[in-house]
Amino acid sequence: MNFPSLFSPLQVGPYRLDHRVMMAPLTRMRAEKPSLAPRPLNAEYYAQRATTGGLLIAEATPVLPTGHGNAGVPGVYSEAQVKGWRAVVDAVHAKGGLIFLQLWHVGRVSHSSFQPGGVLPVSCSAVPISTGLKTLTADGKPASYETPRALEASEIPGIVDGFRQAASNALKAGFDGVEIHGANGYLLEQFLQSRTNRRTDRYGGSIVNRARLLIEITEAVIGVWGASRVGVRLSPYGIANDSGETDPMPLYSHVVEALNPLGLAYLHFIEPRSSGSGRAEVNHQNVPSAMLLFRPLWKGVLITAGGFSGEMAEAAVAEGHADAIAFGRIFISNPDLPRRLREGLPLTPYNRATFYGGEEKGYTDYPVYGELERA
Repeated sequence: MNFPSLFSPLQVGPYRLDHRVMMAPLTRMRAEKPSLAPRPLNAEYYAQRATTGGLLIAEATPVLPTGHGNAGVPGVYSEAQVKGWRAVVDAVHAKGGLIFLQLWHVGRVSHSSFQPGGVLPVSCSAVPISTGLKTLTADGKPASYETPRALEASEIPGIVDGFRQAASNALKAGFDGVEIHGANGYLLEQFLQSRTNRRTDRYGGSIVNRARLLIEITEAVIGVWGASRVGVRLSPYGIANDSGETDPMPLYSHVVEALNPLGLAYLHFIEPRSSGSGRAEVNHQNVPSAMLLFRPLWKGVLITAGGFSGEMAEAAVAEGHADAIAFGRIFISNPDLPRRLREGLPLTPYNRATFYGGEEKGYTDYPVYGELERA
């Protein structure tokens, strides 16, 4: 039997990938201000990481003005933003790469300073983040998270429409597909999980009800793109942003089974061992493996991400636990990561201090292998 490798082809929806090393969606907070549109620096960054037949998943991008919770994050709800994203997509396509856009709403993981009119952030229920985590206001000052306002039932169709319109805008920008962000404690996961969802209407209570918004949004986005160019990202057993279901298996098993018949391009898991890695270095011990638990349930292409080395990624693919591996932090510091993994070349370490905000430093100034030697 011939087992796949990290560098064997993979069919994802209508696209034939030349390898299975993907770039995970990574918040970098370098959009133009005040338009929050991508700018030439962003196009350069993504183009540096594009490879022929490779897939990049662009950073989490708010679908509505209410969906923001960080400074300098690009949106996809205005004409200027769509124009900016078009330049990014064109730069990636010029390198022979493919790029999906991740659609996002942060829900309660925000602050009133980011909200139009300075109102409270919204969520499924008025349940605040209670772990003692701090956030930064729009002007960069430390602050406690606020108690969000529960969305009225009459407002939920507007959230669905926000994702639908953002999907349409991504199509106009030329993306090859979109990914729905249902992970890491943001709005859709807030609806999914019982610790945050205290609703008593058709969007709360039972697992079926709590999963309803994610499924409705997925169906709405499929209506724009077709299922074969839509992915969904989930984080079972994750704890980011004060998330976490007491018993995740019933909830996420239902979600996976509900997504199965839709014919998605892929399902994308975040491994629990790296939950919260955007804020700090983590390696949670004695936690389950999302790919091992849910691979038997998922009938389509499965991507997983979270603290993989090249050797771990190769083993996961060869053993059939995942079809592709999405890399985050080491893709930041190694723009030519697929080549380095293929050839066993040394990896450049990343600098966490430059992850968020700023200009070229820690963004577009990481060299490809051999560049320093030639200089």
